Amino acid sequence: MKGKKLMSAAFAGILAASMLAGCGTSDNKDGGGAAGGDQGKKMNIAMVTDVGGIHDNSFNQAAWEGLTRAKEKLGVEVKVQESKRAEDYTPNLTSFVKSGTDLTWGIGFLMENDIKKVATENPDSHIGIIDSNLGGEIPKNVASVTFKEEEGSFLMGVLAGKMTKSNKVGFVGGVKFALIEKFEYGFKAGVKSVNPGAEVIVAYADAFDKPDKGSLLASQIYQQGADIIFHASGATGDGVFKEAVERGANHWVIGVDRDQSNLAPKNTLSSMVKRVDNAVYQVTEQLKNGKWSEVAGKNTVLGLKEDGVGYAPTTSTNTPQDVITLMDDYKKKIVAGEIKVPATAEAFNNFK
Repeated sequence: MKGKKLMSAAFAGILAASMLAGCGTSDNKDGGGAAGGDQGKKMNIAMVTDVGGIHDNSFNQAAWEGLTRAKEKLGVEVKVQESKRAEDYTPNLTSFVKSGTDLTWGIGFLMENDIKKVATENPDSHIGIIDSNLGGEIPKNVASVTFKEEEGSFLMGVLAGKMTKSNKVGFVGGVKFALIEKFEYGFKAGVKSVNPGAEVIVAYADAFDKPDKGSLLASQIYQQGADIIFHASGATGDGVFKEAVERGANHWVIGVDRDQSNLAPKNTLSSMVKRVDNAVYQVTEQLKNGKWSEVAGKNTVLGLKEDGVGYAPTTSTNTPQDVITLMDDYKKKIVAGEIKVPATAEAFNNFK
């Protein structure tokens, strides 16, 4: 997997390539607020988490890592508000916006309706959202970033399909929404491509913040004979790792969103990393540099080609090199357009 600097550069490139068209020339007269105004005042960047919280070992935590980097490298002030329930999203976002925060991030597709509401009611604000394009109707004061999760998940399926000894693997999802189904069907397609006879056992927790439920589902899947489980369930996935550790050798887990190998070093094969940290950092940097118009009202989509998704560098710890080489071969085919990875049930059913 390429290093963080290269991936950051790649993301900056895709932002420029995808956003400049139709934007005209860029200067500091684009309504960038503090970005194009008082250069002596530190910018304030805020983040509202979903119910998973900042320590979900997943995308909320990755987003906070991106903001922490922005604090260190861009000199901005950062703050976070953790949402305890869905009803907290709108008041948390509104509180930051009303306080004059220069950019307020909403992390996760679960708050897309809240983002629309707050953005519409506060047209002079700057708001960012991860994992939703707001149904294609993005307010002019919102920058969105989404990912081709199915592409990274396909590589995890290739890994699982090649490494399973029982010919059974599992998938644990958080909530059964279209976004999480992208992980499921991408994973299934990867398994099918290298091991069409393998069975994929699927279970959804209906929550992103229930480790106990993750542990229970993992237990049930392992008991059915699966030896590898890929999860896409936020903090619920902590329970999947816990169950694997308790069961010991030959019970494997594949993490998600960020490198999760620290949760179970001896039981983790890989993690499908989603560079939420780079996304948050780069959009924040655009605002800081007075280039908000290049991202506002638009959605940036990041996949394997842009290094927006991929596999963790620790994959080589427990995964043989020949399997990693096979994953890289499939990555090249996807990037080249030779393989169109399915993201829905219908696309998967038609996948060859």
